[in-house]
Amino acid sequence: MFERFWGNPHVTAALEQMIVRDRLAQTLLFAGPEGVGKATLARRLAAHLLGHAEQIERDDLSLAENTEIVAARERWPADKRNQDPLLFASYPDFVTFPPDGPLRQISIDQTRLLREWAKLSPNHGSRRVFLIDHVDRAGEHAANALLKTLEEPSPYLILIMTAENAYDLLPTIRSRAVPFQFAPLSAEETREFVRARGMDHPERRAALSGGSPGLAVSLDLEAYDKRRAAMFTLLRVAAGALPFGAWVPYSEAIGRSKSEKLELHLKVLYDLLRDVLVLRESGPTVRNAVRNEDLRAELEAVARKVSFGWIRGAVKKVDDLAGLIRRNIQKSIALDALIVDLRAN
Repeated sequence: MFERFWGNPHVTAALEQMIVRDRLAQTLLFAGPEGVGKATLARRLAAHLLGHAEQIERDDLSLAENTEIVAARERWPADKRNQDPLLFASYPDFVTFPPDGPLRQISIDQTRLLREWAKLSPNHGSRRVFLIDHVDRAGEHAANALLKTLEEPSPYLILIMTAENAYDLLPTIRSRAVPFQFAPLSAEETREFVRARGMDHPERRAALSGGSPGLAVSLDLEAYDKRRAAMFTLLRVAAGALPFGAWVPYSEAIGRSKSEKLELHLKVLYDLLRDVLVLRESGPTVRNAVRNEDLRAELEAVARKVSFGWIRGAVKKVDDLAGLIRRNIQKSIALDALIVDLRAN
């Protein structure tokens, strides 16, 4: 049923068995890293149940036209977004509710609208499929509104939720869904996927994707390299390999930019910290595990200057900072403070 889907055969096999036995659960939770295909498989499942695959695929959030819609709404005032909750429904019986607004959250207005639409009969056939993408970005009020739908689901509705970490959800939401855990593709599977797609810079895309085919496809290497230059300077300054003045131009540029999101910089910083950890613990002879291979010599120099405890503390501080993103913190000030904290350790 899902022969064109890459990776996670244990998930596709389980779903196929549910369908064959007519035992498909009404509420499914797809959990796993970003880009491993959770929303893609949700659309493939919906297409199998409803038909109209071409229309359903138009709601892929990575498509340029959909990305532009989401980005444009970030500039809307909050009351306008509240009056017009974000959704995609190219085929009327398949509806996608993605994160909305500058903080990319699932809003209470979206979950309230979902609850109302869930009561409606299908336009065609006997089922409707709703996808809540990144349900872990639902605030407390939105999550409680969603819970009411899960407690009394419509007999017509199949609800699929995606999340990076299932344990970021309310226990009452997790307990009402059948969970499926997605894992990254292996290194060989990722290289095969990239080659099959005929992408540019295939080896680099495969390495930087970390086993997530969606990231391999969507990665803007030019933008990534700009963020990496900033985050690697931050890391070297924090480790004491460069003076603080080396970071100042990057801090000022990030502070001035309204389009560059802090979470995108933090994802790059996580990659760099991972590489430093691999090189410190495995040694310079390790191959194929370093994602930023072109920076190997510079990363090795950082790895020699820091301890395992320092790296662990750095990851913890970046985790704390990532948890504050939804509070609309000042990017440059937050990163400056991160350097100061790490230099003190």
